[in-house]
Amino acid sequence: MSTSGKTVFGSLNQYRKGGIEVTSGDARHYVFSNVFEVASKSAPYERVVVGKNLEYVIEVARAEGESSWFACSHDEFAISLDGDVRIDFIKLDRAPAVADGAVRVDQPAGKKMGHVQLRRGHQSLLPGGVAYRFSAAAPCAVLIQSKVGAVSVEKWAEICLH
Repeated sequence: MSTSGKTVFGSLNQYRKGGIEVTSGDARHYVFSNVFEVASKSAPYERVVVGKNLEYVIEVARAEGESSWFACSHDEFAISLDGDVRIDFIKLDRAPAVADGAVRVDQPAGKKMGHVQLRRGHQSLLPGGVAYRFSAAAPCAVLIQSKVGAVSVEKWAEICLH
């Protein structure tokens, strides 16, 4: 018996919501969300938590235009899910004073380090002690791995199917 499947990549402009098939247990014990749907309903660069394990989070953001500057005391990662995203970096003269999670930085003081250009599926390190800013000419979705912090937005009741 041959089973063939077709992988379909989603995007901010075209995605299928999906669903849950419960094979064991109660549907109330499962949650489900779609990162493209969450990003499409979010403000630009609003970092909505879509996955959480203890203090670690996966956030999704709609990249559109230019973000404010962010910084974090620990390393983070960003992955472009469906478009081109530029990330500019500045090595801060002074690291953020918070222990966990990213914060907004008004005017980062430090040395320019250059930039990274992400395309669909590309990933970049967001080093601790470095300010970074995203920019995208066209709206797309970005996943960010971090720790829950000041800019993390948790709205589980709005984004999850129960």
